[in-house]
Amino acid sequence: MPPRRVVRDSALPSDPAADAPAYLAVKYWPASEQPREKLEAFGAGSLATPELLAIILRVGRAGESVLAVAQRLLVQSGGLAGVDRASLAELAKVSGIGRVKGIEIKAALELGRRLMSLAPEQQPEIRTPDDAYRLLQPDMQYLTREHLKTVLLNTKNRVQYIETVYEGSVNSANLRIAEVFREAIRRDCPQLIVAHNHPSGDPTPSPEDVGVTRQLVEAGKLLDIAVLDHIVVGHGHFVSLKQRGLGFS
Repeated sequence: MPPRRVVRDSALPSDPAADAPAYLAVKYWPASEQPREKLEAFGAGSLATPELLAIILRVGRAGESVLAVAQRLLVQSGGLAGVDRASLAELAKVSGIGRVKGIEIKAALELGRRLMSLAPEQQPEIRTPDDAYRLLQPDMQYLTREHLKTVLLNTKNRVQYIETVYEGSVNSANLRIAEVFREAIRRDCPQLIVAHNHPSGDPTPSPEDVGVTRQLVEAGKLLDIAVLDHIVVGHGHFVSLKQRGLGFS
């Protein structure tokens, strides 16, 4: 049997009736589904992390679209944080990335890091659950284990620090409530947002999520640190427990 044909990003199969291609290059997708066109029409915030990464990568490789390469990189690295931690040499070894794309990824991530280190009046402001989700989504939605993070805020709701507090199942039996507030106390931050991800992709809060939220809210009152919300991050969407009245009196 002859080997299956593979379509490269540069061309469509000359005979549509021939063996089906392993993938269809992004440029042949409907315009409404192409990352660049989506960003132009709806803004960068409307794109998922793989789509943003695909824009940086520009093209895929033989047998794999650029979006598939971006998704694979995120999965293999354990999310955007893992991509950030990887060295340039490690990125260059990933199939479909190489040296040049690795350099471009590192440059883009460094710009984001510098944004977070701006003067307080220039730091991101969190006014709504959507603001918090947009800030956390790139780093959290494709993690393969549950991570609990805190977003520390000043009195003007500007982000001061984001900390990973815990990795593992988020429940009262495993989570030490005091650890959630440790960095906020050290940095003298009066309020925070708690967030964790569901690796399944479904952000529906569990009874354990609600119970932990209730404990965090009560502990925050004792410490005079306001817990503004608890965000559960899924694949492409999220749930605000505050909006749903879960765990907040």
